[in-house]
Amino acid sequence: MTIKNQKDFFAGLMFIIAGAAFAWGATDFTVGTGAHMGPGYFPLLLGSLLMLIGAAVTFKGMTANDPDGEKIGKWAWRQLICILGANLVFGVLLGGLPRIGIPAMGMIIGIYALVIIASLAGKAFKLGNVLILATVLAAGSYVVFIWVLNLQIQVWPTFITG
Repeated sequence: MTIKNQKDFFAGLMFIIAGAAFAWGATDFTVGTGAHMGPGYFPLLLGSLLMLIGAAVTFKGMTANDPDGEKIGKWAWRQLICILGANLVFGVLLGGLPRIGIPAMGMIIGIYALVIIASLAGKAFKLGNVLILATVLAAGSYVVFIWVLNLQIQVWPTFITG
């Protein structure tokens, strides 16, 4: 059997792999039953559902008669590096790396760095618009995580708050 639509085929494989990873990770927790769900119940159910969806998409990619064949294009390296790098920088700024001497800078600075770095993945970068977006996201995150959920997250660097 040949692959008739590469995009669907590989997207389905990606879903299957991600679903299998979640389902496998869920087995480290107590699954429980439908009436008494454990912490592993929902991730196992979601991972299994994702694998089923992936199998359907993969099957469609192998059987659908698509005249173009929808070939996979080149990798978008800049976008991949910017998005992954933005998340990595956010994590480091939020929690710091004490082993190598990088202090935690807090949620607000982490969000600004995340938005600025991730916006570099796009073709049109306008610093004013990016800063407005970062401000709205930082304010919304502060309201949700600090005021509403009352989470104990470092908001500002310690050299500012003392």
